[in-house]
Amino acid sequence: METVTLYRPTGPEELKLVEESGFRRWPPRLPEQPIFYPVTNEQYATEIASRWNVEESGSAFVTRFEVKRPFMDRYEIHTVGASHHTEWWVPAEHLEELNANIVGKIDVIARLGDA
Repeated sequence: METVTLYRPTGPEELKLVEESGFRRWPPRLPEQPIFYPVTNEQYATEIASRWNVEESGSAFVTRFEVKRPFMDRYEIHTVGASHHTEWWVPAEHLEELNANIVGKIDVIARLGDA
């Protein structure tokens, strides 16, 4: 099965919930989070983590994970700034299905700030 590599900047609270899942699932979105935004590249994920997560909580993590391509093909990639600022917009109500399509584990590939 072909997969797509996704990246996600993650704060310490969200990472704790990912860890509790055995690094296999993303936690449900909060009511004010109607969309799950994984990004397409490590550079953009690192920028978000350093600009938002470190500022908000003092530490941040960049994660990488694989999702089955047929699932991700349902969603468009959106450019939201510079040409490398590309991300998928997965509705929160589809997150459990995304979790079911993760292949392997969610890997922490960078630690920023006090992490």
